[in-house]
Amino acid sequence: MTDTTHRPVAWSPPPRPEWLARFLEETRAWDAATVAPLDADELITTATRNTGLSDFGPDDWREPFDILVRAIEEEAELHLFGRLWSRQDLLLFLETRLRIEETYRQHPEIEDEVISQPVFVTGLPRSGTSILFELLAQDGQFLAPANWELVLPCPPPEAATYRDDPRVPRAHDLITQMGRVAPTYQAMHEMGAWIPNECGVAFRMSFRSQHLAAGFQVPSYSQWLFAADQKPAYAYYKRLLKLLQWKNPRAHWLLKTPEHQSFLPTLFDIFPDARVIMTHRDPVKAQGSVTNLLGTIYWMRSDKPFDAAAFEQLLTPEGTAARLDQVIEWIETGVVPREQVIHSLYADLVEAPLDALEQLYARMGLRFDDSARAAVAQYLAGKPQGKFGAHRYAVDRDDRTRGLFAAYQRYFNVPQED
Repeated sequence: MTDTTHRPVAWSPPPRPEWLARFLEETRAWDAATVAPLDADELITTATRNTGLSDFGPDDWREPFDILVRAIEEEAELHLFGRLWSRQDLLLFLETRLRIEETYRQHPEIEDEVISQPVFVTGLPRSGTSILFELLAQDGQFLAPANWELVLPCPPPEAATYRDDPRVPRAHDLITQMGRVAPTYQAMHEMGAWIPNECGVAFRMSFRSQHLAAGFQVPSYSQWLFAADQKPAYAYYKRLLKLLQWKNPRAHWLLKTPEHQSFLPTLFDIFPDARVIMTHRDPVKAQGSVTNLLGTIYWMRSDKPFDAAAFEQLLTPEGTAARLDQVIEWIETGVVPREQVIHSLYADLVEAPLDALEQLYARMGLRFDDSARAAVAQYLAGKPQGKFGAHRYAVDRDDRTRGLFAAYQRYFNVPQED
């Protein structure tokens, strides 16, 4: 008899690096809340004092900011390093908003910039969105935001100094922090200043981001986020992209994050001429992978045991299946433009990446020329699968779980993985 009760995949934390274990042991008796306060009003005051600025732009960021900070304080159980790290991040997001608004105030002509036919990559987490994004970024006709400019976008990057901008070393240090806090993370997600990063990184500045929900065990914020209107996040992201291309022109942006899949109508509302590439992978396999990823990320900032049940909308097969079925309904009912959504199978990309890309380009109506093919081949040669370590994880394969995804796998012809 098949067990019909979903059981979150078991997860065990990796060992902490010696430097962090030593730090936590040495500071165990400290008053962490006093040393690293996490209070919404105090953070805002500090950000305004640090920058000398006070205009944060449209105030739709304030409610999610308050909910997030309160949830971190009351639910996340951060250790001292986690509190210090989180305080640094929250101040960075606030100060970045202040600097963006000041730049627009001084240069209102930035608003006239046009974001023309951007390409968005989306799909289930761990379904090949990152590698596809990185491969497409090798083609000169696509321009993806480098990690560093999403983290430190002000002053706006300039074409003449883009490759040797003095902010790059600091941004690289901030970006690669995760791999130093949890070395096993490097096998899951390569990071660096020049690697193109996800739209969700930029969404953090609107405080409506699944990246934030994935950084802490904060169920009250996650519940708010899944019910919230994401239009402010997309609108502010467009504002950021205009700023980034103002002095460093881009023909077409190449953008990516898995969470776009849940908000396609909003994406097309803000970017009506966008093309969306959706990756597809056996959801059962992807499910186990994202569980391991999130468990590792939570462990970076907290000793609190990983509670997968607190994140049912993101982690359970029921929640994942509902989101995938919603995508099918949007396509079938015309809520999103069918002709602007292009599909890519993870299995094809892994087995024969160059052939898969050629077929993908054809479906987009673009040419995969010799220079692009050579650039992609060179990139692949320098990044063989498993270069940064094997990403190992358990997978829940019970019959009921498999059945939840049957309609999705039939509709998009997604093969089952062993």
